[in-house]
Amino acid sequence: MADFPDKDIEETRAALAPTLDAMASILPWVGKSQPVRFSPELNKRWQAACTMLAERWSARASEGPTAIRPAIFGLFPIAIESGEADCLLLCETLATVADHLEHNPPGSRLVAALSATCEALLDEGGLENPKLLVRARHFAQRLNEALQPSSKPGERSDVLDRLFVQDAEERLAHMREALDVLPLDVVALEQESVELMQQAEQIDMWGIYHLARQLHNFALQLSDVSESVQDQAALDIARQLDLIEQALAAVDR
Repeated sequence: MADFPDKDIEETRAALAPTLDAMASILPWVGKSQPVRFSPELNKRWQAACTMLAERWSARASEGPTAIRPAIFGLFPIAIESGEADCLLLCETLATVADHLEHNPPGSRLVAALSATCEALLDEGGLENPKLLVRARHFAQRLNEALQPSSKPGERSDVLDRLFVQDAEERLAHMREALDVLPLDVVALEQESVELMQQAEQIDMWGIYHLARQLHNFALQLSDVSESVQDQAALDIARQLDLIEQALAAVDR
């Protein structure tokens, strides 16, 4: 082991002194748990109620969206007991959502907002989660916005529209590639057109749905033994791809 001059050691210690002092000052706080703000029993009830809400919402396909109403009102007394205004605000907003669902099917924006709310409420810590109050305000606002009439048909969100357009553009690219190979990739054309139809139907893009259905019908004609029918079908598909591309451009504006 090499020997270091005493002068170098002293200079190193002097240089490190501020850092060591700073570290020593924070050591008592490292690993120190934050004080508990709520009784464990109250927090346990809150977490159980949030779990029930998420379960009821996940089961909406079989039980209907109105099944979440009892779960929402199960949160109310706990929010009141907690004394947190933001938690109570979120519960009041959820109650408004429950009233809305009694008379209206949930649009895609409301489904997305309520799903995200349930997911956030399941985060570890429950009432003790340091981010809970900020999230409660955020999701109360988001749910209120989702309840407002949308300027777009079907209450679609801009995010869903962009995701749909991006995926559809990839499918168009795959179908153009299938047209460029010899022999034509009939299977790819049929599969991609069916997928496009299904995705358009899910978010009520009925114009693009019908264009994709026509494209699918043209793709089915490629199985015809007649060469003239196949050639015409290929031309029709190319034109149909152009029409869908124009429709997607209009959506993405």
